[in-house]
Amino acid sequence: MPTGKPGNADSDLASELRRVSDPTAASAETPPLGRPTVLLLAAAVGSSAASLYYAQPLLASIRHDLSLGSAAAGLTVTVTQLGYALGLMLAVPLGDLLERRRLVMVMCCVNAAALALCGASPDAAVFFVSSALIGVFAATAQILVAFSANLAAPQERGRVVGTVMSGLLLGILAARTVAGYLAQAGGWRTVYACAAGLMLLFALALRLRLPQAPRMTELRYGALLRSTLALMAEEPVLRIRALYGALAFAGFSALWAPLGLMLAGPPHYLSTGLIGLFGLAGLAGALGAPLAGRIADRGGAARTTLLAAVLLTLSWLPTAFGRSSVPLLVLGIVVFDFACQSLHITNQSEVYRLRPDARSRLTSAYMTCYFIGGVVGSALASVIYAEHGWAGSSLLGAGFGACTVLVWAGQTLRRRRAATADSQIDGSSGSGDGLAARS
Repeated sequence: MPTGKPGNADSDLASELRRVSDPTAASAETPPLGRPTVLLLAAAVGSSAASLYYAQPLLASIRHDLSLGSAAAGLTVTVTQLGYALGLMLAVPLGDLLERRRLVMVMCCVNAAALALCGASPDAAVFFVSSALIGVFAATAQILVAFSANLAAPQERGRVVGTVMSGLLLGILAARTVAGYLAQAGGWRTVYACAAGLMLLFALALRLRLPQAPRMTELRYGALLRSTLALMAEEPVLRIRALYGALAFAGFSALWAPLGLMLAGPPHYLSTGLIGLFGLAGLAGALGAPLAGRIADRGGAARTTLLAAVLLTLSWLPTAFGRSSVPLLVLGIVVFDFACQSLHITNQSEVYRLRPDARSRLTSAYMTCYFIGGVVGSALASVIYAEHGWAGSSLLGAGFGACTVLVWAGQTLRRRRAATADSQIDGSSGSGDGLAARS
């Protein structure tokens, strides 16, 4: 018999399976999610998300090998993100409809095939098609995030989601850094071959470690997609958090989409290996994610949102000098990534509180908006960088940050007006009751 002691894999899986079979249960006595499982989920999420970012430090090499123009090379990121947005809309809701363990295994395997095809691309057409497919099946990451939210006890959900999202950020950072060095050693195609093998390993590990998760709904696929849209109409918290996420990720893409091209050109002329190292500057975001999750668990989402919104704007002051000063560029990246990830985790923690039986659909709705923001940001940054250089891209990113601050201010003012109106109504009602009683 399982003892339930820490470190016993069988008892970990048994408790996780009980949580999955009753996702709406909210008991403080629910045992915490086993750390080995949390770390596996974080690593798998990171590896899936990394698929979206391998190309960023490699753009100069890819452009040369496939004879692409500067704007076309920059749009590589946009194509991948468009595929990801499609995966978020069409694939992530399947996490509520199908058995999740099997679903993530299949998607990991197909993503591996897309990565292998991308690395073997003979021309630009195959490269862009395979890049879009990589984006579609990289949506596995968000299915796993929703899965982790269901496996976690209510009192630890923010912490668990924060840890898993730290894995996502570390995967993004590792993608840029490792991709740069692998490309320097064996060419950019080697990066995609190694990534394909890694995804196959995670498919096997997830199959062996995760419990089976029964379907969450009896809806048909078409009705499932319609219910995802209905959630956006019915949940104001989801709408505002999706807007915060879209603006933050638009700024994120405005930073990273042209960064590799800027560093590869004058006056820096950096190699792909050195460009990849700039991903390490975002480690602050990995540290900020669990902290933001804990603060959200304690009800501090509003404060975290304001701080993150302000930092998303101010971080562009040092970043704008990146062409002439590498230290200032690194400082800007550190501050920006910390703010971006803190806001992202706060958004997800708030969204996952809404409907425990629809977390995959909530994830789909939120992340679709999030990556639509990324697509807009990367597309605009690619065009603006080609026309106005790094200064133009920096001004664009700062504009997205300023919009985030304005949205927060508008929401705060709206809440205060609503609270004032409610108090006046309550006061009038109380006065009327008193007169009635005296008469």
